Amino acid sequence: MSSPPVEKTNKRKYILEKLSGRLFLICALLSVISLLLIIGFVFIKGITPFVAEGYSFIDFLFGDDWVPSEDKFEIFPMIVASIYATIGALIIGVPIGLFTAIFLAEIAPKKLAKIISPAVQLLAGIPSVLYGVFGLAVIVPFLQNNLGLAKGQSLIAVILVLAIMMLPTVVTVSETAIRAVPKTYREGSLALGVSHIGTIFKVVVPAAKSGILTAIVLGMGRAIGETMAVILVAGNSLIIPTSLTDSVRPLTTNIALEMGYAAGTHQEMLFATGIVLFSFILILNFVLARISSKGGH
Repeated sequence: MSSPPVEKTNKRKYILEKLSGRLFLICALLSVISLLLIIGFVFIKGITPFVAEGYSFIDFLFGDDWVPSEDKFEIFPMIVASIYATIGALIIGVPIGLFTAIFLAEIAPKKLAKIISPAVQLLAGIPSVLYGVFGLAVIVPFLQNNLGLAKGQSLIAVILVLAIMMLPTVVTVSETAIRAVPKTYREGSLALGVSHIGTIFKVVVPAAKSGILTAIVLGMGRAIGETMAVILVAGNSLIIPTSLTDSVRPLTTNIALEMGYAAGTHQEMLFATGIVLFSFILILNFVLARISSKGGH
């Protein structure tokens, strides 16, 4: 007598499972479709000047004149500025972030770690424009007064702001990777007479290198793609930087400053700039995928 209710229950569960599976599939497809639409739109708009109007892509990449009013669109100074700013931020931010992660995971008392970890994670939630305002109000005047600069908005200001902004990513991901190293690694090293610090740098960090490299690549992606904070502290000069005190205009800043009023070929060249930036991010993601696939080996 109880079989019909059981059959109805099983049928209901089957229907719910099918609906759930299709709902998850739709969500996944929406993500992929959104990505393809964005990529397609940017690439179609960005490639048009080189295909339809005969502009040289080589000159676009390696020329140093960006004067839209004179129909000159060359972005090499911006590429150099973006690369310098990213490398500089990595040089400063990665050691600080890694040492902070090691301290939180291996050295700090639990009570202290519970205070510092949320504070570091809170940095990730601060809007990027506030980092720019901080840089403009604190870092720029400091550099101007202490380095004797006529203008504190410079490459070094960009580097310092980006180094601060990448810290939450580097610290959080690195700390997770370090905590994931099995305790037996530490115990074995200590049993062999290696000091605590020696164990950290000779055993734990090498064992967590895959996660640490992932943190560095993610931090690099944050640095190279940042816009609002950079606009406020870069100075926005269209020159190839030869000094840390030079005013610069990275790729993201160029797009943000001019897209609002650009039209025609000018607008399409800004989309082409976006293609170059997207290519950098794509390379970083490829590197991240390679690092992850190696699994630390």
